[in-house]
Amino acid sequence: MAKAAKKPAAKKKAAPKKPAKKKSAKPISLHPLIDSGKLGKAKPKFAGGTLTCKCTTDPVSITIKGQTAHNHACGCSKCWKPAGATFAIVAVTGRDNVSVVANGHKLKVIDASATIQRNACSACGTHMFGRVENTKHGFYGLDFVHTELSKEKGWAEPTFAAFVSSVIETGTDPAKMPAIRARLKKVGLPPYDVLSPALMDYLATHAAKQSGVIKG
Repeated sequence: MAKAAKKPAAKKKAAPKKPAKKKSAKPISLHPLIDSGKLGKAKPKFAGGTLTCKCTTDPVSITIKGQTAHNHACGCSKCWKPAGATFAIVAVTGRDNVSVVANGHKLKVIDASATIQRNACSACGTHMFGRVENTKHGFYGLDFVHTELSKEKGWAEPTFAAFVSSVIETGTDPAKMPAIRARLKKVGLPPYDVLSPALMDYLATHAAKQSGVIKG
C-alpha cells in the first residue's frame, strides 16, 4: 500500500506589526523655571535678597527689601528673558525697596522714552530693574524686577501671564497661540493679553482719581 504523501507544513502567519508609537509632542517652552516646575513658593515674612547680573566679573548687584508683588510671566517684546525663553518672569516692588549695591556704573537705561525705563547691565544686557519715572502714571513709584536673578529662595511665585499675544511680535508662530495659552493654564498661569484684572483695576482707579471721577 502506497504511503500517503506528507502535507507540506503550514506556514506560520507572521504576527501583525504593532503600529509605531507616536512620539508625544514636546511641550512648548515658556521659561526655564516654568518648564522645570521650579518656580518656588513665597515664604512668610520674606526679608528680600540680592539680584545679580550675568557677568562673571564685576557683576551689577541690587538688593530688594521685602517681598515682591504681582509676579507674572510676561510676553512683551521689551522685558528681559533668558536665552530660549518665550516669556519673561517679572515682579513688582516699591522703588524705595531697591538699592544698587555693586557696579552701578555699568547700568544703562535701554529706552528712556519707554514708560518703564529698564536699567540693564551694559556688559551682559541683563535687566536689573525697570523704573517708572512719569509721576502721572499709575505705576509711578514701582520698580519691575526679575527675582530669578537671586540666589535666595522664598520670592513670590508668578500667578498669571500678561501680554500673551505679544509673543507673536517676538517671532512666535500665531498658530501656536492656542497651545501656548493651554499650557499656561495647565501650569496655573491664567493668560491675559494685557495685565491681570487686579493691575488693570489699579490703573483704572488711578485714571479715575486723575480725572476727578473718584475723590482721594
